[in-house]
Amino acid sequence: MTAIEASGLTKRYGSVDALEGIHIRVERGEFFGLFGPNGAGKTTMLRILTGQLKPTEGGARVLGIDVVLEPLRVKSVIGIVPEVESPPSYLTAYEYLYFVGQVRKIGGLEDRIARWFEFFDLDDARSSLCKDLSKGTRQKLMLAAAFLHEPALVFLDEPFINLDPIYQRKLREFLQEYVGGGGTVFMATHLLDIAEKLCDRVAVIRDGAIIATGTVDEIRGPESNLEAAFLRLVGA
Repeated sequence: MTAIEASGLTKRYGSVDALEGIHIRVERGEFFGLFGPNGAGKTTMLRILTGQLKPTEGGARVLGIDVVLEPLRVKSVIGIVPEVESPPSYLTAYEYLYFVGQVRKIGGLEDRIARWFEFFDLDDARSSLCKDLSKGTRQKLMLAAAFLHEPALVFLDEPFINLDPIYQRKLREFLQEYVGGGGTVFMATHLLDIAEKLCDRVAVIRDGAIIATGTVDEIRGPESNLEAAFLRLVGA
């Protein structure tokens, strides 16, 4: 069954095409990676697919829901980790997860919060205001919020970037278990060594257009690793 399907997805700002005729399909249970240079259109695509931004042309369905016609419904069934960690500065770490749980009407909320506080070792940050937390701790909090309601699909924009190697490995193992249990991941990242270990299929975007898509082995081709293949594809 299809988790994400985009057809002719275009986003135009004046005379500039941030996205140009994107066609993409992700099946349920896939770990899908999106790679591209800065400004290539990765975050724009994620914002459209998660109902945060309307396309200029084309459309997309996420878990069967039209992202243009029903953006709030899309947001209710997915998890999102944005590129910039941004929990509200005036809430404590616990208050933020509790707020997310109340908005999503999650049952057994205290147990779920406790699970993520334990997973990410956040007990020391429980009563700290989000504005006083380190970037890494805020990143952990955003990841916990994204998975709190146990969504079938998550969109992750640079989820590893502020984590130390210990928690990068812990998150990587969790995501492998999540996908192994039937979850779907759509991840934009520059950390190609991590992506190479996780992704089933990947797409490379440059100047708002998809220039390559396929399995990791197909994209890697004759190169020794995914990073070398990426540099070749984008002409770096």
